[in-house]
Amino acid sequence: MSNHQTDVLFQLIKSLTKAEKRNFKLYATRNQNSIDLKFIQLFDAIDKQAVFKEALILKKVPQIKKRQLSNLKRHLYKQILASLRLVHKQKNIDIEIREQIDNARILYNKGLFIQSLKTLDKAKQTAKENHQDILHLSILEFEKMIESRHITRSIDNRAEQLTTSSDRRIKAISGVSELTNLSLQLYSMYIKIGHVRNEKDILLVKQSFKTRLKLKSELRLTFFEEVYLCQAQVWYYYILQDFPHCYRYAQKWIDLFKQKPSMIRRDVDLFIRGYNNLLTSLFLMRYSSKLSLYLEELEQFVQTHQKEFSENSKNLAFLYIYTARFNRHFLEASFSEGLVWVAELEKELVNMERQQKIDIHRILIFYYKIASLYFGSGEHEKALDFLNKIIHSKVGNLKKDIQCYARMLHLIVHYELGNFELLEYLVKSVYRFLIKMEDMNAVQKEVLLFLRKALFKKPEELMPLFKKLHQSLSLWVDHPYEKRSFLYLDIISWLDSKLQRRTV
Repeated sequence: MSNHQTDVLFQLIKSLTKAEKRNFKLYATRNQNSIDLKFIQLFDAIDKQAVFKEALILKKVPQIKKRQLSNLKRHLYKQILASLRLVHKQKNIDIEIREQIDNARILYNKGLFIQSLKTLDKAKQTAKENHQDILHLSILEFEKMIESRHITRSIDNRAEQLTTSSDRRIKAISGVSELTNLSLQLYSMYIKIGHVRNEKDILLVKQSFKTRLKLKSELRLTFFEEVYLCQAQVWYYYILQDFPHCYRYAQKWIDLFKQKPSMIRRDVDLFIRGYNNLLTSLFLMRYSSKLSLYLEELEQFVQTHQKEFSENSKNLAFLYIYTARFNRHFLEASFSEGLVWVAELEKELVNMERQQKIDIHRILIFYYKIASLYFGSGEHEKALDFLNKIIHSKVGNLKKDIQCYARMLHLIVHYELGNFELLEYLVKSVYRFLIKMEDMNAVQKEVLLFLRKALFKKPEELMPLFKKLHQSLSLWVDHPYEKRSFLYLDIISWLDSKLQRRTV
């Protein structure tokens, strides 16, 4: 995986759509001739490059001196953002509200505090309707400042109204902050350890959840408090492997948005994240028919509204849909059919990584899913290619569970390929790795022990070993801690294929 640090201006220019580039040119040349503007020439030079090369720019645009380049780049960056602000104002209600607040500040500085209050009142109504609590509070604080410094001839109970509204917003913001902090902590915990592995993990997760969840059920929650409460519950039950409850709160998450359709436009990313969690829960519950139903619903929503999406929303929708598609193929054991999506996905992953639009954690998950598809289809060499990408990635302790199970699948693939001499070394290496990661469990021990024995057995002596391993692992399928192994590696299906002498 690439560690190349792209020039930020180059990265911004390459992210622009044709319409955004056209709008920038109109914005930048609104008062001057484009020929006289060096930063426009710089923009065109960078836009034509496939890889940012500063020396080539200076050669192509001799009017720009090397000593000027740094300041020109900084100025161009600000101009592009200013033009984008105008384009995205209509799509993002928070940008529109901030502009109204800025206008109110300008009016106030001009001494026109009555006009400023009228502008703030309009902005406040917009903020209230769209549950923009932080901006709502900012407006209230601005109004309080004006009222305390000037005689505005406002209504008699104006001070009481403002202080009461301010108190309500502070409580709402505090509630949302507590819930987002909880969700973030649980997410961070999952990235590091995956699903709970032992009693210590369960106590840690439950303690974190109960300590931070201070909201009382009798309090009336705002829209986003309800949604973020669902999000926290989803992460909590997901880590605990309680997937029915995980599904329940993901469903409630989506229903909250459907009950207030205007909020979907307000935060479409949060809406489709709910779908992703719902689809993941159904996959882990092995509910294929319902997964297909909700996947189709998400695909239709994305297809209908994609033109309104930001680039980030498009990327999330793409990743969530592909994750669900792969998961459906796993449930249906239609591995070969799932491979038709791999080329397009891999191309997009490379592109998104180059533009720094995707985190390594998500890339590793996709590589593991692709490797599993190839393994299920019997294309073991290609499975190795993607497993090696995971094993050789330099990501420290990120996503330890994927690192561990990629190595387990790596061993099984080498076994299928008959690389027994290499396996003898790899089994020892993986054993040491699991000990180092503190992630050794009973299922992994059984598989490693089987592989060590199977290396020195004749083909006719293997069947009893397969039967014994199948019997041993079947005891762990419903174990509260050991069952997590089967979420990552469906080794029971592999053993069934060996015992029944058929493909996975």
